[in-house]
Amino acid sequence: MKSLSRREWIQQSAVLSAGLMGSEALLNEAAAQQGGGVGKGAGGEGQGRGPGGGQGRGAAAATGRGMGPGGEAGPGAMGRPAPVPLEGETWGLNGAKSFGEYKGALVQAGKPVPSVLVDPANPSILFHEYLCGHCGHCDEACLMQGVAHRFDLVKLKNATQHPCIYCGQCTNQCKRGGMTERIEYPRIRRQAEDATQILVASTSPAVRVALGECFGYDPGGDFEGKMISALRAIGFQYVLDTTFAADLTIMEEASELVQRLASNSNESKLPMFTSCCPGWVSFAEQFYPQLLPNLSSAKSPVMMQGAVIKTWFAKRMNLDPSKIVHVAITPCTAKKYEAQRPEMNAAGRYLGNELLRDVDASLTCRETGQWIYESRVRFDDLPNGQFDSLMGRGSGGGVIFGNTGGVMESALRTAWQMMTGEKPPQKLLAFEPVRGLGGVKEATVDMDGQPVRVAVVNGTGNARPFLDAVLKGEKQYDFVEVMACPGGCVGGGGQPKPDGNGRPSDALRQQRIDGLYAKESQTVKRCSFENPEIQEFYADFAEKPLSETAEKLLHTSYTDRNPFA
Repeated sequence: MKSLSRREWIQQSAVLSAGLMGSEALLNEAAAQQGGGVGKGAGGEGQGRGPGGGQGRGAAAATGRGMGPGGEAGPGAMGRPAPVPLEGETWGLNGAKSFGEYKGALVQAGKPVPSVLVDPANPSILFHEYLCGHCGHCDEACLMQGVAHRFDLVKLKNATQHPCIYCGQCTNQCKRGGMTERIEYPRIRRQAEDATQILVASTSPAVRVALGECFGYDPGGDFEGKMISALRAIGFQYVLDTTFAADLTIMEEASELVQRLASNSNESKLPMFTSCCPGWVSFAEQFYPQLLPNLSSAKSPVMMQGAVIKTWFAKRMNLDPSKIVHVAITPCTAKKYEAQRPEMNAAGRYLGNELLRDVDASLTCRETGQWIYESRVRFDDLPNGQFDSLMGRGSGGGVIFGNTGGVMESALRTAWQMMTGEKPPQKLLAFEPVRGLGGVKEATVDMDGQPVRVAVVNGTGNARPFLDAVLKGEKQYDFVEVMACPGGCVGGGGQPKPDGNGRPSDALRQQRIDGLYAKESQTVKRCSFENPEIQEFYADFAEKPLSETAEKLLHTSYTDRNPFA
C-alpha cells in the first residue's frame, strides 16, 4: 500500500465529492458542461471539459482516464464491460441483441441514450438530470442486474413507480455524478454536534478493505484501525463491529436451516435462501414473490445490530435507547431502503416505543470518506484504533460476509457443528467451491451422512435464469446464497470508485475479496458459534437461537411487492 504526500492526498481526496449531492464542485462542473464558468471545489485541481468548452475545477472534474467527447469515458476506461449478448426476454431495446448494439444504434442516429428510470421518492438513489451525460452506463448496469428492460412498462400497476432493487450499481457506473446515492451524512454530522445525542457507528466488513481507496491507498488493504480512529474523530462515541451481528445472523440462519432440513414436511420450504442482502430481498419481493416463503426469516446483520444495540447494548452500557443515534457504515445503498422499512423497529416494539428505529441512518463507504475528508481528518496520520469491547468482536466467519460465497461458507461451518456436534473440518475453513467471481457456484456437503446441496449466486443478473430453473424443477438445492451486487458486498453500490470516479472492474472486486479472506485467515475464532460475545448475548439476553426473544428482535417477514398488473 502506498502513502501519499500531503498535496497528492488533497488531490486524491477531492475526487470523493464526485457523485455526492450538495458538492459545490458538482454544480460548477454542471455549469461548465453548459458552456462556460469556472468554479473551485473542495480541493484539488482536476479539469473537466464539456462540449461548450467550459472548465470546472475541483472534485467532479477528476473523472479518470480514457476521456471521450463531452467528458464521457472512452473505450479504454477502467471497468467498461464488453458487449454481452442478452439471454431471456427483454423490452425497450429496439430489437438489439446486446446493450452495446442498442446504444450504438442510438448514437449513430444522433439520439441521446436514456438513463435508467429512478423515482424521485427513491430512498436510496437520486438522479440529477442536469449532470447526466446520456452515456447509458446506468441503464446498462441495471439491465445486467436483471432489472431494467426485463419487464414490460405497459404492465406496471403504477406507471410512475418503476421497479428498483436499490443496489446502486447504476451509481457505480456513472462517471458524471448524474446518478448518486441519497446523501445522509450532513444530517448525522449535525446530530454529532448535539451533546444530548449518543452516536453509535456500526461498521460492515467490506468497508474496512475499501475505505483506504478514498485516500489514495490500494484496494483490499486492511484499514480497520484507521477507520475506527476516523469515526471517533468525526464524533462517534461508540464504534462497534457489524461482524458481531454477522455471527448472530449465522447462528439464527444456520439454526433455521438445520430445522428445515430435519423436517420431512412440505412446509419446510427448501431450498432455503439467504436473506442478508436487502437488494436480493427487494428483487425477490418484486419479481419472484412466490419464493418468499423460502427466504430465511433472519434479518440482515445491520438490522440485527440495530435491534441489539438499542436493547441489550443499551441495557449493559446503561444508555437511554431514545438518545442513541445508530448509524450503519456500509458498502451498500440498499441499506438506506432497508432501514426505512416499517417493520425495522423491532427494538422500539420490544421497548414499547414504536417510533424508535433500529437503524437511524445508513451511510455508504463513499459518504463516510467524504465526511472524514470534509472534517479535515488526516487519514494517513491516524493511529490504529480499537472497537468498543461490547459488540466489537466478530469471528472469521463474520468477516467473510462481505464476499460472494462468504455467507454460505460461514453458515456451513456453524450448521456442521449444529448437526454433528463437532467443529467443522479444515475444508470448510477455506471452502473453495463457493469462492470466486463465478456467476453460479455449486457444491454438495456431506453433513453427518446427509448430503446438503448448496449454490451461490453472484449478482441478481445471474439470479433470473437460476431461479427460473429452480421453479421449473430443473435444479434442486437445499441452501442458496444470493447477493445482489457483483462480488458481494465488496462490490456494493456505495463503495469507492477507482481513481475517484471511475468504473469498478472484477479485478478491483477481487482485490477487496482477497483482503477479507486474508484478514479472516488471521483470526483465532473462525466460526460464528465460537465468538464469546455471541455466547454472552444468548446467555445474558436471548437464551438461544430461534427463542421467543430472538424471533422478536432478529427475525422478520417479507411482502409481495409485485409491481405488475
